[in-house]
Amino acid sequence: MTESQGLQEVAQAAAHDAEPAEAPVVARKNSSRMPRLRELALLPALVALLIIGAVVNDSFLTTSNLISILGASAALALVVLGESLVLITGKFDLSLESTVGIAPAIGALLVIPSGFGTEWPAFAGIAIILVVGAVIGTFNGFLIVKLKLNAFIVTLAMLIVLRGLLVGATEGKTLFDMPEAFFTLATATFIGLPISVWLALALYGLTGFVLRYHRVGRSLYAIGGNREAARAAGINVDRISWLVFVVAGVLASIGGLVLTGYVGALTLAQVPSFWIQAVYGAIILVSLMLARFTGGKPQT
Repeated sequence: MTESQGLQEVAQAAAHDAEPAEAPVVARKNSSRMPRLRELALLPALVALLIIGAVVNDSFLTTSNLISILGASAALALVVLGESLVLITGKFDLSLESTVGIAPAIGALLVIPSGFGTEWPAFAGIAIILVVGAVIGTFNGFLIVKLKLNAFIVTLAMLIVLRGLLVGATEGKTLFDMPEAFFTLATATFIGLPISVWLALALYGLTGFVLRYHRVGRSLYAIGGNREAARAAGINVDRISWLVFVVAGVLASIGGLVLTGYVGALTLAQVPSFWIQAVYGAIILVSLMLARFTGGKPQT
């Protein structure tokens, strides 16, 4: 065998050995593309909905209608953002729905003449709206994070309690005559879009940045993935989990303020048995706390 033939066989053998190694590389490239494709999975459905809407109604894709849709969705977007943060940590908060109603209602009742009779200035009422959301989130966090109660049962009970208190405080009436400041987020515009839409976009952008690049955002994913591993890695799991409930409550209260401005009033459902709902919710909460203290076992 000549030297050239030997070199040729060595080269062929090397090429043959290298071929299987290309498959994992291609597989890794394909696997890295899959998460990106999943993130875009809803785009075809959205495009289809836009096409169907344009076919059914000629005014669907008009500028005014699209702006109206964005304005109507801003409040829900804020609540979804708060709920998403809680879900990332492996918990959930069912009480955000009632926070949307009770927070602006308390603020309005402190401001309007037909409310509690205090007639506070508008800026104080708006500040109270945020405080109410933060207090509700703090209380939820205390029960779930510190007392180790089940998040589903706690927040479901809180939803019932807040809904009963809302209807009880307002006597089932629709609240009117609120100051113009309560409607500013929904009625004032910037570059043609309501302030509420810009606020939602800014908060989503800030949250996305924190989740992707800040250590707090990475801590949320770590807590949701494995709380004990996150705690072993030096993450203050309890503090961050508690803070998430507070942030979610504040976002829900802002969403309630936006919804109030969009509707132009606080419209409440007539629920005759509101105190019964409040009592039922309170019984659930008290039972959970008693079970925690007497049994000594976390209910997670």
